Amino acid sequence: MSRILDQRVLLLVISFLTSLQSTKVLSAWKKCGDRECETAMSRVQATTDYSGPDCRYLNFKTGEEIMVYSKLSRKNENLWTGS
Repeated sequence: MSRILDQRVLLLVISFLTSLQSTKVLSAWKKCGDRECETAMSRVQATTDYSGPDCRYLNFKTGEEIMVYSKLSRKNENLWTGS
């Protein structure tokens, strides 16, 4: 019984470390205006209307101004955070 518990704890630790590793990779791809990603790095104007698939996405209309706080690089260059 103790050995099974030890194995489960080990798997939990490995899972946690793997999760941390992927977080580090994602943050290395993130470009921000400051360390906390709180300062706007650019101000853009929407060229088309956009309605996101769920509440995590910003909806906007053509001509609206968007403040961009961070951008991902590499494969997801078109993924930005803003308001």
